[in-house]
Amino acid sequence: MPTRAIFLDRDGVICVNRTDYVKTWDEFIFLPRVFDALARLAASDFRVVIATNQSGVNRGNMTQTALDDIHARMQSEIRARGGRIDALYFCPHAPEENCECRKPRTQMYRRAAEKFAMDFARSYVIGDAVEDVQAAQALGARAILVLTGRGAEHNGKLLDAGNSDFHAATDLLDAVEWIEAREGLKRNAK
Repeated sequence: MPTRAIFLDRDGVICVNRTDYVKTWDEFIFLPRVFDALARLAASDFRVVIATNQSGVNRGNMTQTALDDIHARMQSEIRARGGRIDALYFCPHAPEENCECRKPRTQMYRRAAEKFAMDFARSYVIGDAVEDVQAAQALGARAILVLTGRGAEHNGKLLDAGNSDFHAATDLLDAVEWIEAREGLKRNAK
């Protein structure tokens, strides 16, 4: 049976979104309630996958080595708090590079689907931007827009454009609780 997944954006969902990019571990700040949300996902049968645009690499704002360090430390902290990330994909390209991996394009998600034999129709994409919602819709996955990061601003943009085919959640934990209720999952006490 194909795997189902929870795809997460990074900035604005897991950590504070910075307009000047998260360039070092010292600039990486976990959002409130993230560890509880990720621990609850770890107790589920969903694959947990991060798909994140990180154009700061190709723009010269950070090195690939710095980004790899941030991701290694982030995953270590998440594991230490009872969570897990099954895979992490990122796009280093700026929008003007017109690549296939930058969201809302779906290459990062499709790479994960190849690795884990995923069923997008049974999966969720959680993000804080229009691009995350558009990617989910292109894949046939369920879209959840968190109102942290850029989410509150992007919620208005989506609704103004007539796009209401997504669920709005206060933050990642609220999104996970909505998924648990929708899927009939029992909360695993930790």
